[in-house]
Amino acid sequence: MRFALRMGFAVFVMASTSGLAAGAKTPLQVVVSREQQSLVVYDGDTVVATSKVSTGKAGHATPTGIFSILEKRRRHESNIYSNAPMPFMQRLTWSGIALHGSNHVPDYPASHGCVRLPSKFAASLFKMTGYGMHVVISDRQIAPVEVASEMLFQPSESRPQGPALSDVPLRPAIGEFNQSAVEVAMTDKRPSPVASDEEKVPIRILITRRGTQESVRDLQTLLNTLGYDAGLPDGFSGPATAAIEAFQRAEALPVEGKVTPELIEAVFRKAGRSAPLNGVLRVRRQFQPLFEAEVAIAEPETALGTHLLQFQDLDTNTGQGKWFGMSLENKLPKTTKKRLGITAEGEPGTLERTLSRITVPKDVRERLAGLLANGSSLSITDTESGLETGKGTDFITVTRERRG
Repeated sequence: MRFALRMGFAVFVMASTSGLAAGAKTPLQVVVSREQQSLVVYDGDTVVATSKVSTGKAGHATPTGIFSILEKRRRHESNIYSNAPMPFMQRLTWSGIALHGSNHVPDYPASHGCVRLPSKFAASLFKMTGYGMHVVISDRQIAPVEVASEMLFQPSESRPQGPALSDVPLRPAIGEFNQSAVEVAMTDKRPSPVASDEEKVPIRILITRRGTQESVRDLQTLLNTLGYDAGLPDGFSGPATAAIEAFQRAEALPVEGKVTPELIEAVFRKAGRSAPLNGVLRVRRQFQPLFEAEVAIAEPETALGTHLLQFQDLDTNTGQGKWFGMSLENKLPKTTKKRLGITAEGEPGTLERTLSRITVPKDVRERLAGLLANGSSLSITDTESGLETGKGTDFITVTRERRG
């Protein structure tokens, strides 16, 4: 396998100078396998380049998951490990994980967590990539395959521009890992603007289960709307305790000050709102939160798994493009499963089945369709794990399957 990787890279260097020049416009993806100690660059499901790598050694394991390139520097020195040189550095997390060149890339894990690349290949890869390009790190070797599903969005679904169809204001919301306000699309009936493909920037879509923080944040928002000062809707129940108790007294409910399903149902009913759906869809563009919306997840007792799909090869005449998807291992801890109500594992290799369980409201689909561009992506996961997703990142999903 490693011999094949080296041969693939040799062919790439000899035959694809034009590919490097076109890299900025081609939505590529990088897949790293810790077991194979390999890196493969894909254009859709086509291999563009391959290389050996050296990932993190025991005690410094390279995390697995879905990442994107946050920063690029031709010359960089580690601020953790004695100013060690890291040429052609491409940062994947702000906590210190990156791709970079090295003169020592053995056929086994040897780094302190980064992905080491042979120096010449690191320089070539640096020319191919752009900010936001996805890098998937997995234990086993995985590859994107074309996926067809009615759930997947297409630009042809977008509506033409026109006057607003509703005066209902958007409610404020706070991103789970971002303290700036983001727009919530669930009440937005305005059509999406349709821009030419050249004017569009790829968007990042995340679909995950609705968590406690989203529920508390909505509770705060509605309590504020009803005249109870629940503070900034940040998803933390502490500041809202007094408002919750005031609402319970006014509604002749037991005054407990605790966030319970019964309390949430009562507040939504008082506000004339239906209960929220059990999933959430978030959108980012150029590392900034854009909007979010509610989605429905069928069979919530069954795990969704962790998946990444990328959109490309858009035909502007038909408004249709292709989606290429990969599935990653992500074994959730028992405590997480209990918190999320998961009692059954999803069947491996059934990305299409997972997609069929997700329902996105029509107006949200239309809005996404109007924003979709080559290189846009969709991540699906049961829980947005870790604190890596934050200011100046795309959605980062760190999977739980870590060995070594």
